Amino acid sequence: MRILVAPDKFKGTLTAEQAARAISAGLLRAVPTADLDAVPMADGGEGTLDALVAALGGERQRAAASGPLGDRVDAEYAVVQSQDGLLGVVEMARASGLALLAEGRRDPKRTSTRGTGELILEAARQGVQRILVCIGGSATNDGGAGMAQALGVRLLDEQGGNVPPGGAALRTLARIDMTGLDPAVRSIGFVAASDVDNPLVGPNGASAVYGPQKGATAEDVSVLDAALRHFAAVVHRDLGIDLRDLPGAGAAGGLGGGLIAFLGARLRPGVQVVMDAVHLRERMEGADLVVTGEGRFDEQSLRGKAPSGVLQAAREMRVPAVVLCGEAAVDPAGVRVLSLVERFGKEDAFEHPRESLEKLAEELGRADASLHGRGGRTGGERG
Repeated sequence: MRILVAPDKFKGTLTAEQAARAISAGLLRAVPTADLDAVPMADGGEGTLDALVAALGGERQRAAASGPLGDRVDAEYAVVQSQDGLLGVVEMARASGLALLAEGRRDPKRTSTRGTGELILEAARQGVQRILVCIGGSATNDGGAGMAQALGVRLLDEQGGNVPPGGAALRTLARIDMTGLDPAVRSIGFVAASDVDNPLVGPNGASAVYGPQKGATAEDVSVLDAALRHFAAVVHRDLGIDLRDLPGAGAAGGLGGGLIAFLGARLRPGVQVVMDAVHLRERMEGADLVVTGEGRFDEQSLRGKAPSGVLQAAREMRVPAVVLCGEAAVDPAGVRVLSLVERFGKEDAFEHPRESLEKLAEELGRADASLHGRGGRTGGERG
């Protein structure tokens, strides 16, 4: 009996790796002879670095970087061995994330992606062939301007001075000078992993959709959208790239667009990037069951989040799939969804998530007759 265990994080309670281990432990108590392959998943946002290091090994590195408002933060990045050589993994939330700011300090007019650029530069100097930039959970709305400045790009105002940090300051941008781009990043391939496809500007753009959750008032949104629109016009004139309506350019306050414009990055759905990196489809071959999940399984889960990618692959390969989650708000056809809250109540689900998840997985294993009496290989958990 072969079971692939591929959950995302249970946000606020369990990392993806902890969730994978809890599910595996519960299944093995119920089906000791099962051959389990545990592969933590992510969707390109927060937790992607942890998932890739857990799946591929490699080294975590630490560097001092600028936080969203310029405070120094101690941020992690990673270097892992992929099938295409050394891969640097930079999770922008580690240096430029919303979680780094208390609610009263959130201000996308002033926050900057400079720290993300500093982490990119640190990773580039490790001899990597490619860098994956995970662009979820941002506190910023600066179009990746701060990132570009950290890498040596000059963003100049009418007087030839450097444009200050923050999304609102983009209104003063007059010229882009790429000649100072650090040589360490010039020969590296960049991929930006995102779970959203918003354009840079307009009613579905970075400022209008995500600005309010970063602290923007209605007036701020108007200022920020106009600033990004001006930024896009200068990028189009000086770099020949039209970012305004490009799907995904509005991810992470326009960092998606900045990565394309300044570093030639390819934007890809984050879950697909992770699935490729961990060879999920190959690991799914010959499996009798796939178990995925996350903290809250809802409509967003079915639109580019990690469980949607796992479920889609399982459908394509005709492998039965089960979702174990904290709370369930959807019940897609053809997929069993088991919820910790429904089974154990909200208090136990949130106060004892690991134990609850183990028990739910054990109950799944004991109740599912298809997991018993099969000619599967023994060997316990892998991954």
